[in-house]
Amino acid sequence: MTLSRTRQRPSASEDGTKSSLALGLCQQRAAQHLNEEIPTMRPHCVALMTAFVLTVGSPIAAQDPFGDISDLKLLKPEDKVDVPTTPTPKGAILLLDGKSLDNWTGRNGKDPANWKLLDGGVVEVKSPTADIITKQQFDGKFKLHVEFRIPYQPKAMGQRRGNSGVYLQGRYEIQVLDSYGAKVRQKDDCGAIYSIAAPSENVCKAPTVWQSYDIEYTAPKCDGDKKVMPAVATVYHNGVKIHDNVPITTDNTLRGLGGDPCSAGPILLQENGCPVQFRNIWLLAMKE
Repeated sequence: MTLSRTRQRPSASEDGTKSSLALGLCQQRAAQHLNEEIPTMRPHCVALMTAFVLTVGSPIAAQDPFGDISDLKLLKPEDKVDVPTTPTPKGAILLLDGKSLDNWTGRNGKDPANWKLLDGGVVEVKSPTADIITKQQFDGKFKLHVEFRIPYQPKAMGQRRGNSGVYLQGRYEIQVLDSYGAKVRQKDDCGAIYSIAAPSENVCKAPTVWQSYDIEYTAPKCDGDKKVMPAVATVYHNGVKIHDNVPITTDNTLRGLGGDPCSAGPILLQENGCPVQFRNIWLLAMKE
């Protein structure tokens, strides 16, 4: 591998304004995303876009995206239970501790990472800003651990619900989305290797509940500057294997950094207008 106290709540009016802005940006970004979407995108999303955007600023849109979910029908009681945090193992690099963003920059590699630092070691996507990437770049084989939670947006649909992503080497996205209860698994659902492979099963927790990815990733094999074997990923979502040594048959998924697939790349967290939260991200080099 190459290594190149509880948060004080604002007033009700202030909280509603901030939530409206965050959710409105989520809708705007999703509208842009629809124009780039893969063919498997759910067709009803387009039909509902105009109607949903009209709800921006309404009392529904202004609700706390990490507040009460009592109106959500749970499939199982444990779906409302956070996945326990996983301590950083010996030898791993702690990329995100929630205390600072010193290990990260903006997408361009120059600007500061301006996402929100919250109590409890949590980082929240701030919109509008930009994706953030690690200052370090990685190659070879590694395990990436990510903990995240998705806002509750009950009136949103499809790609407008808690959209973000984790990009391996800045190029290959593991989708973050509210896919809780979705019966049809698609290549743009939570846990998907975006546009490449749908998760083998839907093991999503309910929105507002902490979830985890454990990703075992091997970078493309190259002969000089020519790629001879694709990148491969095995993904565990909330401890359940949802991808098993899946070849990533592209050099760049949607909105990735692109570039030479034979070169090292950073870990990228996507800013897609939705207030998704992350904590405890670490990376451990593995033997090939």
